[in-house]
Amino acid sequence: MKVSSIVSLFALCNSASAFSISSNQRTSSTALEMKNSQSETSRRSILSTATKALSTAALLSIATPAPSHARLEAVNKPELLPAESDAVVIQTTKFLTSGQVKRMSDMIRSLEKDTGFRLRVLCQNYPNTPGLAIRDYWSLGKEDQKDDKYIVLVVDEFGGKGNVLNFNVGDGVKFALPNVFWTRLSGKYGTTFFVRENGIDIAITNAIEAITQCLRSEEGYCTNVPDQGVSMKSLGL
Repeated sequence: MKVSSIVSLFALCNSASAFSISSNQRTSSTALEMKNSQSETSRRSILSTATKALSTAALLSIATPAPSHARLEAVNKPELLPAESDAVVIQTTKFLTSGQVKRMSDMIRSLEKDTGFRLRVLCQNYPNTPGLAIRDYWSLGKEDQKDDKYIVLVVDEFGGKGNVLNFNVGDGVKFALPNVFWTRLSGKYGTTFFVRENGIDIAITNAIEAITQCLRSEEGYCTNVPDQGVSMKSLGL
């Protein structure tokens, strides 16, 4: 369900419950209270349904990030997960060298230890991806889960036709890094032009370093993507 559809539903619900009583019209207070109660119950039901739909869509986007013009089927391939249980960078398609994976993993683990933010990277070439299985592996988006300070970067070239950087962000991150930050980050490093000129490994590395720098900053807040060239100390290395 699209957000615009939810807004329309609430607008319809509100207009349906808005009414006035003319001076010559007599309506009992009991009947009015019952009508308001039914209207409130209806609104809560719509809100509950809409919230569940949006939560499901957000989780599916981890498994099937895609350009806006494409519709991809959900994938669930746990056999593509690594044997170790604590990998923070997973590659079913090799975009990063082993040295880059090691350095990035150290940076991510240090960030989590110092700040509590969980950053994860999945490099894939759909449909060659663990897909939905990644949720259990990384404990993401589970029902009643209190730890929602997670960021998942899914990297996929989509045959060179789409932005390679796709982010799934938990609610606990959105105050520090609001939606506009992710739009600017993917627009700066995820475009086909940047990847063609610099390489997909640099796109991934720059994105992870930018996120780390923002979450480690004194403000702990970013709307703009920081410049490159920061010290290794500021990245926790």
